[in-house]
Amino acid sequence: MNRLIKEFFMRREVLKITNFLVNYNFIFIFLIVVLIAHGLSENFLTSKNIANLFQQACVTGLVAIGMTYVILTANIDLSVGSVTALSGMIIAILLSSGVPILYAIFGTLIIGMLCGTLMGAISAYASVPSFIVTLAGLVSFRGITYLTTDGVPVSGLPKEFSLLSSSMVKLTSEFSMSSMGLIFLFMCVLSGLVLKFTVFGENVYASGGNPVAARLSGIPTKRVTVLVFTISGFTSALAGILLTSRLRIGQPTAAQGLELDAIAAVVLGGTSLFGGRGSILGTFFAVMLLQVLRNIFNLLGLGSFYQMTVTGIIIVGAVVLNRTIELRKGDY
Repeated sequence: MNRLIKEFFMRREVLKITNFLVNYNFIFIFLIVVLIAHGLSENFLTSKNIANLFQQACVTGLVAIGMTYVILTANIDLSVGSVTALSGMIIAILLSSGVPILYAIFGTLIIGMLCGTLMGAISAYASVPSFIVTLAGLVSFRGITYLTTDGVPVSGLPKEFSLLSSSMVKLTSEFSMSSMGLIFLFMCVLSGLVLKFTVFGENVYASGGNPVAARLSGIPTKRVTVLVFTISGFTSALAGILLTSRLRIGQPTAAQGLELDAIAAVVLGGTSLFGGRGSILGTFFAVMLLQVLRNIFNLLGLGSFYQMTVTGIIIVGAVVLNRTIELRKGDY
């Protein structure tokens, strides 16, 4: 009897450890990579480089936040890169035409949300797979982006607009962070709280985990789908605004391949492509992990080909690790 009791408690402790590894393995991976980076370059953990990391991670991070909501419902949004580019061009055109900055930002965000709402509505109410709908959106929105100016970049933006991305906010006597980095952190915290502590967040997890049961229990799954795509459109538009502010030019070729970076970050952060499991915390650490890797390569003077190769290997390795831990969890 004593032996059975000991085995029971031992299996329970193993289950606790396994659950901890499943939920937070991305943090350990991130810390290991940071330690490696610090060992390779003594300049890595300087305040200037840390602030630079957050600024560079902002655009991908914002899009990944919206993508997290979408993937949690077992959908996917391939149009985010094109919506980001379209939003960047729209605000550049508005500002160069003399529209006040606040009005231009507000109008651009509305257009981005409408793009997301359109994708979600077609997918939810026409029962078309989100992969197909957003693939069409990827092509269409990119085409519209080129049509706005016949593919010509838009310059002549007001200097005040660049302050949206380049302003440095002093947090301590020795550490300052750019406004882009702070916006990214704020959106991570806000989005995480919404998912964790609101009814809408519960509905998102339920709709992705078991849509049939969620629908039978009274959850408006179609409305939830439309809303998560609207959120994705909003975060993509915000990313486009900040990217244009940083570049100080509206570039129709911007954000190409951004959707793949966002999906990679979400999956790397532990969000299941089948929906119902994941977190903004995981997405945040995954975005920063990918940015740290790029930063390491830049510090070492390695080209983009090395970055792409190693990043791909790490993503596959992390996904395999997550899957292995999940299977081990099932054994207990």
